[in-house]
Amino acid sequence: MHFFLYEWCSGGGLVNEPGTLPASLVREGITMAGALAADLIRIPGSRVTALRDPRVVQLALHGCEILDVQSAAEHLDQFERLAAQADATLLIAPEFDGILLKAARRVVSCGGRLRSPSPEFIRLTADKHKTCVRLAAAGIQVPQGIVLEPEQKLPADFSYPAVLKPVDGAGSQDTLLVAGPHDEPAPYAWPRRLERYMPGMAASVAFLCGPAGRVPLLPCKQRISEDARLRYRGGELPLPASLGERAVGLADRALAALPAAQGYVGVDLVLGRDPDGAEDFVIEVNPRLTTSYVGLRAMAKTNLAEAMIRVAEGDTTPVEFLPRSLEFDVDGNVSWLA
Repeated sequence: MHFFLYEWCSGGGLVNEPGTLPASLVREGITMAGALAADLIRIPGSRVTALRDPRVVQLALHGCEILDVQSAAEHLDQFERLAAQADATLLIAPEFDGILLKAARRVVSCGGRLRSPSPEFIRLTADKHKTCVRLAAAGIQVPQGIVLEPEQKLPADFSYPAVLKPVDGAGSQDTLLVAGPHDEPAPYAWPRRLERYMPGMAASVAFLCGPAGRVPLLPCKQRISEDARLRYRGGELPLPASLGERAVGLADRALAALPAAQGYVGVDLVLGRDPDGAEDFVIEVNPRLTTSYVGLRAMAKTNLAEAMIRVAEGDTTPVEFLPRSLEFDVDGNVSWLA
């Protein structure tokens, strides 16, 4: 089986941009691509091809075919050729500027076999505000929020503290905790979502999705920086059983209220103090592979990428995990806990 694994930042998405590539996007991108490639190449009879921006010398996908792209035209040509030829295409790209959506549409338009979320699913979930509106209409708890256009100031009549983030952001980019209307950040050129800050434990649940249903993976605790930038630092897993049940239940209800998904999808949550889950909220839905894959693959008793492909093709066999605990970071480092 031939897999085309495309990671946008390291794979030529910025090949025409001069200078140094954005470090945080490169780091998380190659972490996810490296982990997924290592699992794909272990599937019997598999072959994996990826694209690379020549500046990303640290992208070394052992056992995989890596094709360097030198220009935007070559990047597009190679992308469409590989997507059309491969038995399955998997995308890792940020939601901002429609990057992930455009890549998914391009795979479909050239007759490719997409095994990550579809354009229809991405179109909704890449917009954090529209996702929350859709979930709220289905009775799912989400933080109160509004959209601010680039020229709009923070409103005086909103409930603070609040989180200000791009409507289509990814990887905690340009996400800020604001204390009040006078805590105005630097001007931003795109619409932002201002939402109430919800206290509690930041958590996430990933699902493997396919035509026959969803398979939940172990829920993770997210590690978020304690400053106003709210940077994602990695996570720990598994959650205690009671918290894990709440997290999986809420995340599953959220996905049930959205268009059908395929491939790997992550749901970010906040779990409050109420043991009945009355203070639990869905924060956003990630229509792509997330960094939590690094920890989950280490805990899985079987090949997680192989399970993802099976579920995308109609299987719903649960994934079994080791009875252990670990922590992971955005560089792909995994540490087992006592």
